[in-house]
Amino acid sequence: MKSIAILAAALCCAAQAAAPLSFQQALDLAEREAPTLALTTARIEASRQAARSAGELPDPKLSLGIENLPIAGPERYSLRREGMTMQRLAWMQELPSGAKRAARVAVAEARIERAEAEQALARVLARREAGLAWIQRRTLENQLAQLQALEQENQLFQSAVQAQLQGGKGMAADALMPRQEAAMLAERRDELEARRAQAVAQLRRWVGPAAAEALAGDLPAWQPQPEALHQRLHQHPEFRTVDAMAKTLDAEVREASAMKQPDWGVELAYQRRGPGFGDMVSVMFSVDLPLFPKSRQEPQIAAKLAERRAVDAEREAMRREHEQMLAADLAEWQRLQRAVARARGELLSLAEQRIALTLAAYRSGRASLTEVVAARRERAELLLKAIAMEGERDAMAARLQLTTAPEPTDVQPGAQP
Repeated sequence: MKSIAILAAALCCAAQAAAPLSFQQALDLAEREAPTLALTTARIEASRQAARSAGELPDPKLSLGIENLPIAGPERYSLRREGMTMQRLAWMQELPSGAKRAARVAVAEARIERAEAEQALARVLARREAGLAWIQRRTLENQLAQLQALEQENQLFQSAVQAQLQGGKGMAADALMPRQEAAMLAERRDELEARRAQAVAQLRRWVGPAAAEALAGDLPAWQPQPEALHQRLHQHPEFRTVDAMAKTLDAEVREASAMKQPDWGVELAYQRRGPGFGDMVSVMFSVDLPLFPKSRQEPQIAAKLAERRAVDAEREAMRREHEQMLAADLAEWQRLQRAVARARGELLSLAEQRIALTLAAYRSGRASLTEVVAARRERAELLLKAIAMEGERDAMAARLQLTTAPEPTDVQPGAQP
């Protein structure tokens, strides 16, 4: 029974592994398989472990020694305890100021937050890159499917030309035209197959072995909403990372400022003497003396404040860059929308009409086969270009959804033209 259960589990896993890969599954796999997420998870764990000891006191110190050992006279280097020689055991504890300990805790917590922000950004980037790789592969496979249809049409075209020649129409050189067109289509297929292999490799980087499976399902028909995207631009994960850096530096500024406050220390010692003398106990306190802050503590504070200003400038530069990128992406998406509609509508219709007219003229002897082949080549390029533009449009919409818009309401479902 146990072996049957193991076999059933193996078959189930094999069936799951062979399942087609949908767009959403690619995004989900990227969150689990991307090495960058494992890296950021380890950094979060490291930051959390480091934070556990951030506010703790330093380890105490234990000292053992001999005091008042004579180095001259008849008792020199003697460890007998009849004189002033004492055996000493001491315990020491440093007591940093409360402000320093609180600042160190704040720094550790800010570093955890920064590591979590970096993980959130890594997750967004992994999902986006996996989605774009999925779209790129689907676009190329759609082009290959269209190319297969063109190759089948080319076979019919060859038959039609042969029939024309057998009917005494045309020239013998016309028989080469369909073969030249077939060679051109084969060359284009090789190019698309190579690009498809590259797209599979890119997808494998983010989703692992599942990238080799067939693709299934359609993309969400996203319609970017410019106003909503601009309003939510500040929630981009990169801003969270910069804000975490700023919070870390704020805590480090407080830690540097706390260096002006003195630390305390306490020492408790037990001193043992000879039988003729009583044992002794000593208690000592120590305190730091930050007497020269202008040359020691204040330069450190100034350095942290300068770093903090740099982060503010970096955030402003990032905000402007993202605003520019968002405006450019929206403009490009709108252009691609119009270009796809134009290619699928007016341009394709004109290309079909041109083929029909030149083919009719060829059959009546008023046009050469070269003109027919040129018209067919133009339509083939238009079909492949339209598919490529659809892929660019879908990729642009996915980039806006998966990067700029953290909420699905920012990109509304709708029918793609």
